[in-house]
Amino acid sequence: MDYETYRQKYFVDPPPEPRFQLAGVRGLALFYQDYEDAVSFFTEVLGPPIYVEGKGTKSWAVGDTWLTLLRGKDGNPTNVEVPLVTATPQEADRLQRAFIAAGGTGPEPFNTLMGVPVRYCPVRDPLGVELLVYCPLPSA
Repeated sequence: MDYETYRQKYFVDPPPEPRFQLAGVRGLALFYQDYEDAVSFFTEVLGPPIYVEGKGTKSWAVGDTWLTLLRGKDGNPTNVEVPLVTATPQEADRLQRAFIAAGGTGPEPFNTLMGVPVRYCPVRDPLGVELLVYCPLPSA
């Protein structure tokens, strides 16, 4: 399906008026029971965290936001998908390969429509959290 057909099929036209003037989402916090394993996995791929508070909070700068891991008691995150957007499709492929090399799993990357055309490189971390690595592609 081409992008225009996709847009007409799935987008509301005209779009509803937003109820609030939100500036964006500026962070994501994941609570892991297997905290040290999660920190090791993300450190292997992203490098050392740039923010460390005590023994239960570590954060990485990811673009203009934060990815924070917190020590949890009730299992690892479930029913969540962490979107990580790269600057180029090649970088999306490279990041997915790095996550897989560190112990994650995922299918071969592919191009698809996801609101806009994207290079889609999903990964599941070793503790079961879905990481959606992707890069927007030109829509024309």
